[in-house]
Amino acid sequence: MKLPKEILLSELLNYSVKGDMTLNYGNGENVWMHPPVHRILGWYSRPSNFDLKRNVWRLNQIRQIIDNEIYVKGDPAISDLATLNRFPTLIEANLININGSKIGVIADFLFEMKTGKIKFYLVSRSNPKIPGSSRWKLSIENINDQQPGLVFCDIESLNDLSLIKSSMKNEFLQKGKKIFERFDDMKNIASSKLENWLEEDEDISQNLDFNQESFYNNQRTSRSFSDKKEDEPWI
Repeated sequence: MKLPKEILLSELLNYSVKGDMTLNYGNGENVWMHPPVHRILGWYSRPSNFDLKRNVWRLNQIRQIIDNEIYVKGDPAISDLATLNRFPTLIEANLININGSKIGVIADFLFEMKTGKIKFYLVSRSNPKIPGSSRWKLSIENINDQQPGLVFCDIESLNDLSLIKSSMKNEFLQKGKKIFERFDDMKNIASSKLENWLEEDEDISQNLDFNQESFYNNQRTSRSFSDKKEDEPWI
């Protein structure tokens, strides 16, 4: 199966790592990266919940991806979590805006499978581990500097970034806003139609207020009761 050209880190870590002879090395746990040049070198997996060792993999060890499993070639490098935690990473680093305030957390990134080059980062407003939370796209060009646990950018708020994934709460608010906007539009249309109807009704009323010199009244002549009496001999 042909490998994807680009993939999210979260997708890579979600795969179960398989080796030769159907060996299971567990699911991915975290990334091995080089932050200064925004490049991923590999990742590591955890064999089991009770195992203290970690299996470290390079990107070029990936052979194929089938369903929810990623097949690797060769053996992993064995390490422990204490050592790997000293590796620099931008995942879960706080995003600091141009004014020095925290506006989000680095939650994910998209990278090229072949080169490991990171295309852009995804930012969460709060805890990135909360299921269904929103994600904003942070371009490499927006990053001014980075330190362990901190990423400095040239923007003021997350509203300056493109929203890639909307949370259920945000979608509900957006849908509610659209419903109110549609209601306002319908109300404005109804008001406009009512005004037009009232104007038409006023025009009709003015046309009906004809005076005594109208066409219909010109043909009528008033006669006194005495005139009627002379004209009618049978009375």
